[in-house]
Amino acid sequence: MTRRSSRRSSVAVRGTVLGLMLGIPLVAPPVMAQEAMPGNPAAEAEEVVGENTAIENTLVEQPRVLISEVLIEGIEGHPEEERLQISTYDAMQVRPGMRVTREELQNDLNGIQATGWFSDVRIVPQNGPLGVQVVVQVQPFPPLSAVEINGDEENLLSDELIEETFASDYGRTLNLNDLQQRMKALQTSVAGQGYSLARVSGPERVSPEGVVTLKLLQGSVSGVEVKFLTQDGDDTDENGNPIRGKTREWVITREVSIQPGDPFNRNQLERDIKRLYGTQLFSDVKVTLRPVPEEPGDVVIVLGIVEQSTGQLSGGLGYSQSQGVFGQVQLQESNLFGRAWNLGTNITYGQYGGLANLNFTDPWIYGDQHRTRFSTSVFLSQQVPQVFQSEDNGNIRTAKDYVDNGSNKAYEVGRKYGFTDGDKAPGDINKADSEYPNRSWFDYEGDTVVLRKIGGNFSFSRPLNGGDPYKDSKWNVLAGMSFAEVRPINFAGDTRPYGVSNNKFRKGKVNKDDVICVSYNCADTNSLVGMRFATTYNNFNNPRNPTSGNFFTAGTEQFLGINNDSPTFNRLRASYTQFFPVDWLKIHKGCRPKAGEQADCPQAIGVQIKGGAIMGEAPPYEAFCMGGSNSIRGWYDCDMAVSTAFSELTIEYRFPLISIFSGEVFMDAGTDFGTQKNVPGKPGLLLGKDGSGVSLGTGVIVTTPVGPIRVEVATKDFTSDYRFNLGVGWKF
Repeated sequence: MTRRSSRRSSVAVRGTVLGLMLGIPLVAPPVMAQEAMPGNPAAEAEEVVGENTAIENTLVEQPRVLISEVLIEGIEGHPEEERLQISTYDAMQVRPGMRVTREELQNDLNGIQATGWFSDVRIVPQNGPLGVQVVVQVQPFPPLSAVEINGDEENLLSDELIEETFASDYGRTLNLNDLQQRMKALQTSVAGQGYSLARVSGPERVSPEGVVTLKLLQGSVSGVEVKFLTQDGDDTDENGNPIRGKTREWVITREVSIQPGDPFNRNQLERDIKRLYGTQLFSDVKVTLRPVPEEPGDVVIVLGIVEQSTGQLSGGLGYSQSQGVFGQVQLQESNLFGRAWNLGTNITYGQYGGLANLNFTDPWIYGDQHRTRFSTSVFLSQQVPQVFQSEDNGNIRTAKDYVDNGSNKAYEVGRKYGFTDGDKAPGDINKADSEYPNRSWFDYEGDTVVLRKIGGNFSFSRPLNGGDPYKDSKWNVLAGMSFAEVRPINFAGDTRPYGVSNNKFRKGKVNKDDVICVSYNCADTNSLVGMRFATTYNNFNNPRNPTSGNFFTAGTEQFLGINNDSPTFNRLRASYTQFFPVDWLKIHKGCRPKAGEQADCPQAIGVQIKGGAIMGEAPPYEAFCMGGSNSIRGWYDCDMAVSTAFSELTIEYRFPLISIFSGEVFMDAGTDFGTQKNVPGKPGLLLGKDGSGVSLGTGVIVTTPVGPIRVEVATKDFTSDYRFNLGVGWKF
């Protein structure tokens, strides 16, 4: 009895379990938050699964039932019925004729759900004449019609990007797997724009009309903090006190374009850090992102600033044609009062002159949104102007005094040449003027002409950025004023407003027209007051050694006559430069990269044309000089022309050689348009300057920390007459 009773109990339990299998559907959990669709009993399904789970936990082994048929419902008449049906069958392991457990059916349900095609999936077992029928009830997602971004940050995802990403899916049945791939593509695109903290999630909602709503969490900047560090990276001293920096905090933060509330953008932050290094105030900038616990995804940007020494004292020796051998001492502070102000003084003294200069620059006026720069300087200089010099055709030398009595010839005081009424010429100008009123007189001294200038200037410059100080603007404008007192002297410091060409003497006399006024109006002192306006456009790909792009500059200086010895004139200048990349010579190993290596072969054809004109009565020392290392290189400084108008053309091929050495081949050409005769006193014509010409040359450039140094040789007008040139910096 006990044995039979036990068997009946086992049969009863098995019958109960079988009944549960046949009568209770299996329902997949919701895959996302979405609108309720018709016939979606999600709550009921969850209750069924919970009840079944409780029963199953009491079983040691799940029973198996014979499956006679597998039916799929819910896709009848669907445009992609065949595709969905195949996808459903392929996701199932159960086949007719198999004996399966409820767990195996659950696995099939999960597999169907994982295809991503259906918003609702359930398996309903039913009794059939030959066994159990498995009815798979599915509800496909609607065709995708639109994608929306939820939140206030959808501006990171443009309509064009969304349209491009989902274009191939519109009108087709929504598939969650494909949707996830598209979401990854969106996130990759956003990250490629620098928004590395941005996350695309969802879908949050799928409407019956096929509108998918995604969520974009962009990750915002809660604030920017500045922390000063030691050279070792410590933020506290030996006593545990925070490191205090010299630089004002606003000097640092004004270079940071990312503001609190802005989405975090790595590319933007890198540009900000580059600007901080560009101030040359800091040796290192360490960036830390500190999460904000209260706002997931938000960060605080912490800038670890390592300051560097901003005071410099330097000196050296050099040589130039205008100054001969000279020595130089420079004292500079580039972070005055921690405000990034630059204050410097420069003292240069050489064989032929000297310069003392005090300059001040504010690179960015505090609070200005245009990033306006202010510069000013005062100076005292004593220089030999190249206008009055010639390498081969003599020089204009000083005369102590001069009296023009209208005669064609001018005679030197203290000489007897040319006189018929006495053995000895008058010893001074006054005596000569009284005794020989019909003759013109000069007292030749023969010293080099020197100009002593004392003055100053100031200017404002800014990029045309539309009020955005972080905008990379290619256009810049400048406006300023200058003032100077100019006094022609000899090396002893005596005033010498007159000059005579030393190659024009004929027995102590020269043509009256060959005695020139060194200064305007032959005055002891000239006052120069001018206003300057200029603009530049820079599109070079590399500021130090460009291989493509162009550069344009134009400016005007208007000098105002404030007294009888103050000239009024206008000076116009303009220049245009264009670089064309080439790949001709392969001398440098960087021009022959191995597979996988990046080429390092900066070579280009550079073309520059520049010109200028003077309108009005400009003193001779303000005329244009042609010739020299930054002009026509086959001539010495100012040896081609002294003119009121000019034009120059340069074509130059630059190419790398080895290590820090590069080569160049160039052609320079220029003309004064015959305007040397328009310069008061005609110093260029007196010294036999050519006025126009062409030079061909070649050179080697050495790249140094202070810039390129050029060693060049150039011919004059295709002859054997050539000159060596030493220049600092590129010609253009």
